[in-house]
Amino acid sequence: MVEKTIELTGISANSVEEAVQLAISRAGVTIEGIHTAHVEDIAAMVEANQLVRWKVRVKVTFQVKDELHE
Repeated sequence: MVEKTIELTGISANSVEEAVQLAISRAGVTIEGIHTAHVEDIAAMVEANQLVRWKVRVKVTFQVKDELHE
């Protein structure tokens, strides 16, 4: 088995969890079989001394398919 890991960034005005979910959901549109998500970094974006959004850096891992595409 071969797996591939890629790095994604998710941003949400609501929560860290939503930022992670948005990153995974969007990647899942074109990538099948994401099975692991590791949150590498969390940042709070601030404007005028107010927290306005969460930004997360996530590494997701998925299995590389065995069949070849022609």
